[in-house]
Amino acid sequence: MRSLFISKFPPNSRFPIPIAVSAAFRSRSPPSATPSPPEMPPRLAMISHVDSDGPLARRLWNKCRRESILSMYTPFCVCLASGALNIDTFRHYIDQDVHFLKAFGRAYELAAECADDDDAKHSINELRKAVSVELKMHASFVKEWAAEDGKESPVNPATVKYTDFLLATASGKIEGAKALGNLATPFERTKLAAYTLGAMTPCMRLYAYLATEFKGALRADHGDHPYKTWIENYSSKGFEAAAERTEDVLEKLSATLTGEELDTIEKLYHQAMKLEQEFFCSQPISQRTVVPLIKDHNPAEDRLVLFSDFDLTCTVVDSSAILAEIAIVRAPKPDQIQPEDQVITRMSSADLRNTWGVISRQYTEEYEDCIDKILPPKTEEFKFEDLCTALEQLSDFEKRANNRVIESGVLKGLNFEDIRRAGEHLIIQDGCFNFFGTACKSENLNVGLHILSYCWCADLIRSSFNSGGLLTQATIHANEFAFEEAVSTGDLVRKIESPLDKLNAFRKILENYGNDKKNLTVYVGDSIGDLLCLLEADIGIVIGSSASLRRLATRFGVSFVPLYPSVVRKQKELTEETRRSWKGLSGVLYTVNSWAEIHAFVLGC
Repeated sequence: MRSLFISKFPPNSRFPIPIAVSAAFRSRSPPSATPSPPEMPPRLAMISHVDSDGPLARRLWNKCRRESILSMYTPFCVCLASGALNIDTFRHYIDQDVHFLKAFGRAYELAAECADDDDAKHSINELRKAVSVELKMHASFVKEWAAEDGKESPVNPATVKYTDFLLATASGKIEGAKALGNLATPFERTKLAAYTLGAMTPCMRLYAYLATEFKGALRADHGDHPYKTWIENYSSKGFEAAAERTEDVLEKLSATLTGEELDTIEKLYHQAMKLEQEFFCSQPISQRTVVPLIKDHNPAEDRLVLFSDFDLTCTVVDSSAILAEIAIVRAPKPDQIQPEDQVITRMSSADLRNTWGVISRQYTEEYEDCIDKILPPKTEEFKFEDLCTALEQLSDFEKRANNRVIESGVLKGLNFEDIRRAGEHLIIQDGCFNFFGTACKSENLNVGLHILSYCWCADLIRSSFNSGGLLTQATIHANEFAFEEAVSTGDLVRKIESPLDKLNAFRKILENYGNDKKNLTVYVGDSIGDLLCLLEADIGIVIGSSASLRRLATRFGVSFVPLYPSVVRKQKELTEETRRSWKGLSGVLYTVNSWAEIHAFVLGC
């Protein structure tokens, strides 16, 4: 039992019903002993609420956050942020930027020619003038960082790809859209201004974003930073204002476009972001770097072992809520007579919902009491053994709670096929399965993937991973339903019920791997149940913002630090003589906001 009943769901509220599952089950009548599988909607994608609200540029940017994060974690950007970037690499980059700026100036010129509105022409021309100013400023960079021999670096192929794409767009050569060159009507050509801005806006926003992140990672520690001028320029209010002006012009030019034309802008925006990401990935790096984590991985000698929680780490909704909903909507109505030959006798849907409510309220109240009791009186030095001792009480509580669920009979009568179909349609955190799949299917990596979960029904997890094409790559460690003729008896085959159970499973897995290779362990979790594994892993990554996890862990001396500044700091401290230092039981956990950040850190772009 887990966060189905914690702070998300107050004691007096009914637990939420997962919409994708609920709609499918509610459309059908209560089942017999062996119901036919419910009709399920296609797998739903995670879409942020900002995707349909706010200005166009903001919506497009939010849809491309993955590319921005992958860019930020490239070896080039990490080295630049740390101040440790080799000067020749920076010179090469500066030379590339000149080609970008010249292409921007030409693209603005072409866009202004297409605009038929005087205000639009004026705005675009102002942006073009800003590029001219930036080119002059950039000339000072070139002069400051010029190579001793005065030679410019050759043009990077990734630079050519973006500038060719931008100028082709500004000339009306847009893939998948009608050609809008000189032969197009004046009305049609006005669209070109919007399309061109769509291909330019992400570059401005990305530079502002990266510089701001660099500055934030360094905080006050950038006074003697060799690339301070670059960071200060692109994180300045002036550059932010320039990026906003570009976005405002895009908004005005797009105001009268059709849905299909807006889709074209979205495609151009995303393509530009991909090309920018490739640009940063392609910058030549000759020095040692801390990213990506698998950079020096040798499959013959090394093993990357990935561990992850499932509920609310991989999923958007806790599996307990899914199983509860299946039980309730599949239960017989109060006035329905159950067949005499039914394998498992079930309580009515009304009784079942009431029972769930009682269990929910009791769990929430007792859980908070348990946490209060195990908190030490003050923050102490990190001692892993003391934390283990304290969490023994939570482990006992979790097992008693599971006893209560089993004895109540609320899990009786769930059909295996319903569970399988529900697992196939669980909404997964954006980027989670993509990360697992990329890691496990790489021929250059020796990877083990293990899911450690409190989930009552491992078959639900297996079904979800199978739908994502990952079942053969992942080993699932979770509790199991006991079935009779594919119908749940209400009992559990208990395997993982507590933080200590997870820790024991974690240690057993590593023990089974043996010492034939060097194991690098990464654990991703979101709650107190993951805390011991997070701390014992070489790298413990916390996704999400569980208040109860932070409250408990910090009282035991655990520190939570954002991952990116930590990576930048490690790069700054890295020398040719030192090794990358990711060690477990340090008392430090790394926080991220998305799986894209984990992907960028571990696997790179």
